[in-house]
Amino acid sequence: MNTTTADAGFATAAGQPQAGQLRRSGDDKMLAGVAGGIARYLNTDVTLVRIIIAALVLFTGAGAALYVAAWLLIPADGDDQPVARGVARRPPGPRPLNA
Repeated sequence: MNTTTADAGFATAAGQPQAGQLRRSGDDKMLAGVAGGIARYLNTDVTLVRIIIAALVLFTGAGAALYVAAWLLIPADGDDQPVARGVARRPPGPRPLNA
């Protein structure tokens, strides 16, 4: 394998994160883009990642919690902050009514 073949796997399209950055996929998503982002990060097929996630959900029950945690903690393509950061910034308590 020469260097041009090795480097071709790390080439990114416009708007895609560089290799080594874990981001939720905006292009290859079914629910929240978690599986697509993990597959891109691991440089593997997204179907394999989805099967593993489905198996975790069916056999352990922890898969659903892990998926939700990944959705909250992994930022989406083009975002700097994860979803959880926006939820954490809201002040506690009831919101004031606008008159």
